[in-house]
Amino acid sequence: MQMNKYYALTLCSGLLGTVLAPVAQADFIQDSKADLHLRNFYMNRDFRDNDKPGSILRSDGKAQHKAEDWGQAFMLRYRSGYTEGTVGFGLDALGLVGIKLDSGAGTGGTGALVRSRHSGSSHDNSSFTPTLKAKLSKTVVSYGGHEPILPIVIRNDTRLLPQTFIGTQIVSNEIDNLTLTAGQYQRSRWRNSSDREKMPMFADGSKGGVASNRFNFAGAQYKALAGLQLQYFYAQLKDNYKQQVASFDYTTKLSEDWGFKLDGRYFKSDKQGNTNIDNKLYSSMLGLSYKGHWLSAGMQKQKGDTGMPFIGGGTDPWTMNTLTYHHFLRAKENSWQVRYDYDFANLGINGLTLMARYVKGHDFKIAGERAREWERDIDIVYNFQSDKLKNLSLMLRNVAYRGTHSAGVDENRVIVNYKIPLL
Repeated sequence: MQMNKYYALTLCSGLLGTVLAPVAQADFIQDSKADLHLRNFYMNRDFRDNDKPGSILRSDGKAQHKAEDWGQAFMLRYRSGYTEGTVGFGLDALGLVGIKLDSGAGTGGTGALVRSRHSGSSHDNSSFTPTLKAKLSKTVVSYGGHEPILPIVIRNDTRLLPQTFIGTQIVSNEIDNLTLTAGQYQRSRWRNSSDREKMPMFADGSKGGVASNRFNFAGAQYKALAGLQLQYFYAQLKDNYKQQVASFDYTTKLSEDWGFKLDGRYFKSDKQGNTNIDNKLYSSMLGLSYKGHWLSAGMQKQKGDTGMPFIGGGTDPWTMNTLTYHHFLRAKENSWQVRYDYDFANLGINGLTLMARYVKGHDFKIAGERAREWERDIDIVYNFQSDKLKNLSLMLRNVAYRGTHSAGVDENRVIVNYKIPLL
């Protein structure tokens, strides 16, 4: 851990010294941006029927009845411009600090802070990650820390600090409306850790998975028509699985008051190495809007011997029914969702929004017995509108989960975000 910090600091200092000296007149400095993101995060997770699988355990091996953390995050993001010339060079950096404000003895395990394996209590965590980048025309190559939001990997940002990945990435926008992306990640820093670790696989019913230091990916995103986006990606978590993703997203206005949205996604995952991965996932969601109201409904179906695989450690799979608590990706599980969104600007309350959704999963088995599960989420978000507080937001999040063969959960989160532009 210390070696990683010293390496990052040395690399950052060396690059700054090399780049800044000869190009003080370039856009490296003038186009630089920096902001400090403050996040105050409280989470309480109450386990019901915690004699069933799914509850976390205390250091003495007994079931823990609740998990509770309150912390303060400081996230400093710096993004430089590029030096002048045919190939421009730059440097980004991400500094993260998560401080425990309160966590009762033995109630860690929310995923927000580092949890002691011995006492169950939570601790502070921090990290610093530089990213070197080079730009040629409209193509950027970067090496270092990344926060991907891609169909084959999405960094988790639902706790105190975001998850990050370490590796190389290429993004090209040479052709209008077409974005090409490729890369390889070698390590991941989990949302509640300061360490850079190999990437494990998660897939319900899988065997033979190993922590990997190679996640290779490539894909394209194309804006075919106004409101229509098509995507295709291929990914490989070495010695674990291969995965193809194809999707479309179409949004349009039917009239001044009515809107329409259709979203379809297909995942095909196959084994690699000594695993038994075998999964196909199909999903679609249809939505209609009217004067600030959005009502959506969708279905998700799976085929194969295992659930859909994805990188473990808190990473969010890009599936329709991945919710706040559960992902609904057990082997052979099918699920459906109903969702309602409302923007209170329609009533003259700008900045206030509501989201409520319900997902029910069925047709799967746990320990050889047929099982069912459901989750209900409610989010209320207010983005302050005054000039002095325009970057301040408050989220109240409530979650309920129940399963016939897994521990139930009642959960509440209070999240305050405030972003301060520095450059």
